[in-house]
Amino acid sequence: MLSSNGWRALVLSLALVPQAVADICATLEAGGIEIEKRISLAYQTDLTEYWSTACGDLKPTCIAAPSSAAEMAQVIKNLHDVETLFAIKSGGHNPNNGFASIQDGLLVSTKNLDQVDYNPEDHTAVIGPGLSWEEAQQGLAGTGRTIVGGRMGGVGVGGYMVGGGMSFLSSQYGWAANNVKDFEVVLANGSIVHATETENPDLFMSLKGGGNNFGVVTAYTMQTHPQDHKVWGGNYVYTADKASEILTAVRNFTDEYPDDKAAIIVTFERSLVIDLCILFLFYDGPEPPSGVFDEFTAIEHTSTTKTWDTYYDLLNHNNFFILKGQRYNIATETTPLPNKTVGTAPLEEYYEHFRDVTGSVLEVAGILGSIAFQPLPKTFSQRAKDRGGDLLDIPSDQPYIVIELNYSYGLSIDDSKVDAATVQLYQGMGNIVQKNIDKGLLPDVYRPLFMNDAYYRQDYWGRISPESKTLALKTRKAYDPEGFFQTRTSGGWRLKD
Repeated sequence: MLSSNGWRALVLSLALVPQAVADICATLEAGGIEIEKRISLAYQTDLTEYWSTACGDLKPTCIAAPSSAAEMAQVIKNLHDVETLFAIKSGGHNPNNGFASIQDGLLVSTKNLDQVDYNPEDHTAVIGPGLSWEEAQQGLAGTGRTIVGGRMGGVGVGGYMVGGGMSFLSSQYGWAANNVKDFEVVLANGSIVHATETENPDLFMSLKGGGNNFGVVTAYTMQTHPQDHKVWGGNYVYTADKASEILTAVRNFTDEYPDDKAAIIVTFERSLVIDLCILFLFYDGPEPPSGVFDEFTAIEHTSTTKTWDTYYDLLNHNNFFILKGQRYNIATETTPLPNKTVGTAPLEEYYEHFRDVTGSVLEVAGILGSIAFQPLPKTFSQRAKDRGGDLLDIPSDQPYIVIELNYSYGLSIDDSKVDAATVQLYQGMGNIVQKNIDKGLLPDVYRPLFMNDAYYRQDYWGRISPESKTLALKTRKAYDPEGFFQTRTSGGWRLKD
C-alpha cells in the first residue's frame, strides 16, 4: 500500500498531466480505440520495445493503438480538438527522441495494423506498418515470394518505408519505397486516400523519402519478387589490423559490383574491449558463385556464413546484432566512391576519424562505437529509377557509399557527452568528404543524406536536391495546408519554406 507521501506524489503527478491530453485519451477510448494507460502492463511493455532506451524513458500520457485506417482517421480528427503533440510509432527503431516517442503527449502505435495480405494474381502484398520485416516476410511463407525490406528482421516497417529503406535486395530492386505500388494514407484532415502512380502521384512520390510530413501511412501495397529458393549469408569477422585490406575490398566491390544478387554491410566496432570488423554478407541464392566475395574471403577471418532455408531465417539470425537495453545515437554521411586511381585513401580517412572521435569517449559507460560502410552501386540507383524514382533521386552514373555512424551506451548522464561526439563525428566526416572533393580526389556530385540513418540535428532537407524539396513542399502544402504534421508531431525533419 502507498504511504501518505506516496499518494500525495501520485495525485500531484496526475494533476500535472495536461488536461487536453487526458481528454484526447478519454475521447479516443470512448470512440472504441484501444487505449493503454500508464498504469497498464501493455503500456509498460510497449515502452520496452524501443531500440534505444532513451526513447522508452519518454512517457506518453497514453498510447492509442488503432486497428484500421478508419480508426487512425478518427485519431487524427480528434487530435484537431486539442493542442497536444503526438508521435507515431511503428517498430521503434529510430533512436531520435520524439520521432517515434513522446513525453506527456499522445503516442499512436501502429502495432494493430499488422496485416500481410498476398494477392497471387498480381503478386502484390498489403503490408501493415505495425509489423517488423521478419513478420512481414514470414507472412509470405509458402508463396515463393519476397519483399524488399530491412536487413535485420527486428526493424519496423513504417518509418523504414517513408525514409526510403535500404535492403539486401536493393541492387536488384532499388529502395524498398520503390517497390510500393499503393500507399494508403490518412491525411491531416482525417480523410483516407490512396497514393499511386496515377492517383495522387505527387503524394506517391513525396512519401518515398519524405518522412512524416504528409500523413500517416496505414498500409503499403508492395510488389513482391520471386524467391522460391534458399539464400546464403551470415558474417565474416576480422581483427582491426585488417582495416586497410577490408576497405580496399569494399571500394572494389562497390565499383565493380560483381553480381546484383550480392550485398554487404561492412561495420567496424570499437569499445574498451572490442576492436574488430563485422562483415554482413548476403547472396540471393543457395550459394554465391566463385568470384563474388573472393576479395573479402582472401583476408584472414572467421566465418558464420551458411545456406539458409529461407530469407526469413537469415533476417532472424541478423537480430543477434541488435543490442537491447542501450541508448543509441545514429548519424549518417554520403560519399561518392573514390575511383580506382585514387584508391582507398578517403575511406581510410573516414575510418581514422571514426577511431579518433570514438577514442575520446571510450570512458563512457557501455560505449560501443560503430561505423558502417554501405555500398550504393550504380545498379542500385538505376533500379530505383527504373521503378519510378523517389525523392533521393541519386544519380546512377556514380557509385556511392552511405556511411552509418552509431554510438550505443548505457546511462542518461552521458547523453550530452555522446551527443557532442556524434556531432563531431558526422560534421568531421562531412568535412573530410569536402576536403577530398576540393583536392580533386572525389567528384563534386550531389550527396543527399539517407533519412533512415540521420541524426535529428542533421539537415535532411538542406541536402536533398532543390527539385525534390520543391516537389515535397508543394505536396505538403496541397495535402496539409495548415501544417498539422509540421506543428503537432513531436519529431521529424520539418519541411519548411
